[in-house]
Amino acid sequence: MPDSLRIHVADHPLIAHKLTTLRDVRTDSPTFRRLADELVALLAYEATRGIRVEQVAVTTPVAPAMGVKLADPRPIVVPILRAGLGMLDGMMRLLPTAEVGFLGMIRDEESLTVSTYADRVPQSLAGRQVFLLDPMLATGGTLVDAINLLLGRGATDVTAICLLAAPEGLDRLRRAFDDRDVDVTVVTAGLDERLNDKGYIVPGLGDAGDRLYGVVS
Repeated sequence: MPDSLRIHVADHPLIAHKLTTLRDVRTDSPTFRRLADELVALLAYEATRGIRVEQVAVTTPVAPAMGVKLADPRPIVVPILRAGLGMLDGMMRLLPTAEVGFLGMIRDEESLTVSTYADRVPQSLAGRQVFLLDPMLATGGTLVDAINLLLGRGATDVTAICLLAAPEGLDRLRRAFDDRDVDVTVVTAGLDERLNDKGYIVPGLGDAGDRLYGVVS
């Protein structure tokens, strides 16, 4: 059986520097989008350490050489709308040959329950590594539902990339996936203190979607 849920908090000065600026209430949306893009590219480097490759022979200008290329089937990147879209470009910069799916999921701010309103993910994910993009791992409800959807379509190796995580969200993921025969990994730039009574990460950075794209009534 694979290991239980794996958590990787990226420890790098550049990651900490960019995350600090993202937290700042004075950071405007254009700057927030640019920094989120840069931060995701750094997190993607960490998240893809275990990406599957296969050996390939090439000829250099000097001599034959052995190297590697991404193995088939290609990995798939799935941002959770809408905030996850702000992470897509940074991820695709590192994985330009990956396919992209989309999940639209929304959390009711009163009940904290999650519903799916858009689904553009292949019906079969058997044998594919999936990289799930969601900026904030707060209560964990959205991420648990999204991962369950992916597992229901045959995925067994899912890596979630988040800008920030809260202990409550990680605990919920552990309860959901620790005893299951799947590989689930969370890669994040920071693990914060707690959730407040509205389900927001503290100190956090606010609503990632609003800070990326502005408030939509």
